[in-house]
Amino acid sequence: MQSSTMMLQNPKAGVSTVSEAQVAPNYLEAEQQFVRLLELEDLDQRVQAEPGLVQGFERVLAIALDAAYVNEQPEAEAAHRFVQRVLYRINRLKFFWYDDLRHYINERSFYLQQIRNRIESVWQGWEGQQLDVAALQQLDLAAVKQALIERSDADLDPPLNASSRYLREEATLAGYRRLLAIASFDGLVEASRLVRILGGASNEVHCTLVRVLLEEYGNGRLNRKHSTFFANMMAELGLSTEPEAYFDLVPWEVLASINHNFLLTECKQHYLRYNGGLAYFEIAGPWIYRNYMTAAQRLNLSDTASGYWELHIREDERHGRWMIDDVALPLADRYPNEAWQIVLGYDQEKLIGDRAGDAMVRSVREADTAATLD
Repeated sequence: MQSSTMMLQNPKAGVSTVSEAQVAPNYLEAEQQFVRLLELEDLDQRVQAEPGLVQGFERVLAIALDAAYVNEQPEAEAAHRFVQRVLYRINRLKFFWYDDLRHYINERSFYLQQIRNRIESVWQGWEGQQLDVAALQQLDLAAVKQALIERSDADLDPPLNASSRYLREEATLAGYRRLLAIASFDGLVEASRLVRILGGASNEVHCTLVRVLLEEYGNGRLNRKHSTFFANMMAELGLSTEPEAYFDLVPWEVLASINHNFLLTECKQHYLRYNGGLAYFEIAGPWIYRNYMTAAQRLNLSDTASGYWELHIREDERHGRWMIDDVALPLADRYPNEAWQIVLGYDQEKLIGDRAGDAMVRSVREADTAATLD
């Protein structure tokens, strides 16, 4: 397993240099090939015996990784989308979807693990370049605590930006429906990634995380589970409540946010980063959801069509305080030499989340424009 520093600082690991003279890749065809591989009986043995099964897919993957994260070509949007969709298809096997059990025959495939690691190594190196990681590594314990307190105070109620203003003041019903469709990728399986860090020894930090999880899960009552409120919003507006029904609408930036959290919960060496990120998510959530709530109210939608936002605004204000006072700061005390990773996790979640939020609003604008033209 690579160290977190290596993954953050080595974007070219696992990337083959791709000649510009190569034929433009067919990302759709390569993804379809990969989907077929996911349900292939004895995948690892077949790949070893028949390397040609994966050569086409791996050629396209190498091109995409180079275009998105190494040379960062202007036309890299499709490359980002392909890479994040492939990675998500691997990561989702860590959840149970109450579907055909044969869909999980390759959940422990060494080949899929190799593809996941190859993508994460390059992508996380690129993500690490978006922040001054070296400066964060220099923070001592006191500076870490000060940084967390100052950041959390600032993010409770930041000034409105262009994306939030658009949602509050201009988005139409078509755009609001698009917002729900994209957000359903998280809303309908809410807190599932948090579950993955709760195994192990129990202490006060662990118990606080369990309290957050229990509230997200409605304390075990389906009608109070947050995902139920989200499903009710979608049903009220005539949207499918089937998880992943709107996969093709989800921007790569949103998938990257989801995949980032899969990585942090998969590797316990990233435990501090994950909890720093979760602290930001819970602190910033009420402000973000107020934008969505304001849009729903302006559109004169029913309480059911916006109930999830109201619930989250109320509960996440409490969760945010818990995450700073009872999780992030105690973890900093427990791991003073590695406490900078908590701030890194916080800053990364904000950066990646802001990027995803802007992408969602661009999609909302597209839906609004299409509805106007119709």
